[in-house]
Amino acid sequence: MIDKTLGYVSRGTSRRYDPFMRLTLGDDTLTVSGVASAARNEPQLGLSAEAAIRMDDSVALRDELIATKRPLYGVTTGFGDSARFQLNPRRTAELQRNLIRYHLNGTGTHAAPDVVRATMLIRANCLARGYSGIRREVVDLLVDCLRHDILPLIPERGSVGASGDLVPLCYLADMLTGEGEVTFKQAKWQAADALRACGLKPATYEAKEGLALINGTSFMSGFAALAAHDAAELARVAELCTALSAEALLGNRGHYHPVIHRQKPHRGQVLSAQRIHGMLAGSYLCTDDNPVLEPHADVDEREMLTLNRSIQDRYSLRCAPHVIGVLRDTLGWVTEWIEVEINSTNDNPLFDAETGEVYNGGNFYGGHIGQAMDSLKVAVASVGDLLDRQLALLVDDKFNAGLPPNLTPLAEAGLHHGFKGMQLACSALAAEALSLTGPSTSFSRSTESHNQDKVSMGTIAARGARTVVELVTEITAITLMAGCQAADLRGRELLGDGTRAAHRLLREHVPFLHHDRRLDGDLATVAGLIASGAFTPAEEADA
Repeated sequence: MIDKTLGYVSRGTSRRYDPFMRLTLGDDTLTVSGVASAARNEPQLGLSAEAAIRMDDSVALRDELIATKRPLYGVTTGFGDSARFQLNPRRTAELQRNLIRYHLNGTGTHAAPDVVRATMLIRANCLARGYSGIRREVVDLLVDCLRHDILPLIPERGSVGASGDLVPLCYLADMLTGEGEVTFKQAKWQAADALRACGLKPATYEAKEGLALINGTSFMSGFAALAAHDAAELARVAELCTALSAEALLGNRGHYHPVIHRQKPHRGQVLSAQRIHGMLAGSYLCTDDNPVLEPHADVDEREMLTLNRSIQDRYSLRCAPHVIGVLRDTLGWVTEWIEVEINSTNDNPLFDAETGEVYNGGNFYGGHIGQAMDSLKVAVASVGDLLDRQLALLVDDKFNAGLPPNLTPLAEAGLHHGFKGMQLACSALAAEALSLTGPSTSFSRSTESHNQDKVSMGTIAARGARTVVELVTEITAITLMAGCQAADLRGRELLGDGTRAAHRLLREHVPFLHHDRRLDGDLATVAGLIASGAFTPAEEADA
């Protein structure tokens, strides 16, 4: 629900999505926001008519080529290093089933439901492009499972991101045959029982179809799309936190003046400064007219005059657009790369009905997703570090321009400690986020009898980016709560137009901290609001 008086979204834990969105698969129009919407809501899904024809044509070509008795990789030959063995065409179905069985060795926690839904959607979209030699009935079944929210239990670990996500995607392929375990109706079911309950018939794979399902980048792309989508929200809320911190610390709005940022016109930096400057419009706490800049005639009579405060704010305020702007600009190319990937045919081999040929290549390689996610997690963690530094200023009475220690309103400073514990937790979160910024893509390992001798590690990078985004969301929640606490202590009526609206929204969910109490519930609430897009004005949702 959009609150027209505030311009902010006021809702629970799902982002501002159109529940009636229709996604047409196979026509190269899937976006990061579309993936997030499908993963967290219930949009309508369908295959384009052209995609269905292309799939039929690629299957016809596949069968024609099998009939020629020529060796076809993964169709009439073994896989990877075993491709030197050609099999009787009668054994192609058995070959596909064995492919799935021997990859069911994932470990670790099961992927979150939104990641699994994103994976299913992306895999269906990539196969629907019609170059993979897989029947439309199999892709339809995958889409039907997504519609009914039948989700395979997929362990997160096990992919090196080279021949795509072989291990995790096998759990998806296994489900479509009625094997394995799934979640359905908020419980664990046997896949066959869940399919039967929805009137769906398990698939029996024909030649190439198991390989088509698992030999791609859809698992890493599911993580990547959601991480990028959520990181964009973090950029917007980080700007809000900066505006609140600038007001709480009686900072200088002039640091965000457009004239400054036009002289270094990185798009993300300019936009970030513009948003912070705009949110501070009408503020009585953070103005362009800093009293310290007024002339001091008596300086001629003295050797030195001590100003009552610094002309410039600390870097965590003054340089915030330069830090958040890096994340915004990183998201620009990261989003583009992800959208190319999720609208690509990324398995092998490829059947081109127009040329009548089969092509062997390496489109399953996750290099672009890996590089994008390694870069994204660095940019996101840097924003988390920025907000942690802002929080440190807010709670420390040596630096917070007269606010009480730890933002507690009580005189009994030794008895009540306000945000002291929150600042400790925030330091831990920031340290953990920063510790995860090492490049996963640098750790290629030769595997599979040196057939996969250079691998992307894209899935590990994407999982790492997801974790960093989660950690920084919690950092952002703490800093936002502290900023609103400081605003109440200063006088919320003195806030700028944008910060006042955000403060009002937060106070609908989290009360002012009068005395020490547990704050983990408040923290979880605010983190959920951030993830939902609640603090982004509706008109700025795409900024």
